[in-house]
Amino acid sequence: MKAPLSVAIITGNESKMLAACLESVSFADDIVVVDSESTDQTVDIARRFNCRVFVEPWKGFGRQKMSAVEKCRHDWVLIVDADERIPEETKEAIVKAIQGADTADGYSFFRKAFFNGKWIKHCGWWPDEIVRLFRKEKGRVTDRAVHESIEVMGSVRRLSGPILHYPAEDTDALLKKISAYSTLGARELAKSGQKATASKAFTHALTSFVKSYFIKKGFLDGREGFIISITGSVTTFYKYIKLMELIDRDRG
Repeated sequence: MKAPLSVAIITGNESKMLAACLESVSFADDIVVVDSESTDQTVDIARRFNCRVFVEPWKGFGRQKMSAVEKCRHDWVLIVDADERIPEETKEAIVKAIQGADTADGYSFFRKAFFNGKWIKHCGWWPDEIVRLFRKEKGRVTDRAVHESIEVMGSVRRLSGPILHYPAEDTDALLKKISAYSTLGARELAKSGQKATASKAFTHALTSFVKSYFIKKGFLDGREGFIISITGSVTTFYKYIKLMELIDRDRG
């Protein structure tokens, strides 16, 4: 018997990561995949796992995930990204929580992130506590293009067992994320009326590196910690540079 649980996943060219993710949530009775018009084998993989697949234009992380939640059939919803995995211990905790008599309205998890096969314990990556399991009528995904979160109208407890996160296979994958996330971040700043200059871009980038590598002790993660800290800094720099371009374009 599968658990009376819906899993909501959004995808976009995730053929390398999706199968392992779907395997890890196969204990759920209902898996919804909202795909943003992938050009690889992502949709075929989702259908092989008997997911309910919906192909929709990209609306930003928040709206895309909320669209997936709205299509879920069960009262309990678990949101998982394609680059995440639910290990056995966490699966058992989830099933116990949703079938128990004394349940909260939502549950948080610690997310355990890996880069180059190494568990990253610093850089602000651990412990990364996130809400991912909630009653459908009690939770919503915030309407943000990037860095969205789940808001629960009610009680939230922390579940034992982590979510495993593999945000980048290698440095090349990190470089692709720099481009994508800096663009989304610039748009969010523009929507909030933020301004940018070259000096502001440099200052924020430098602050990002110092915070990640020194204050949050990324240096203790060795080479991987340095790469992650530099990546965050460069992403911040380009976010403000792209914001300058958006402002100039609007003026023109």
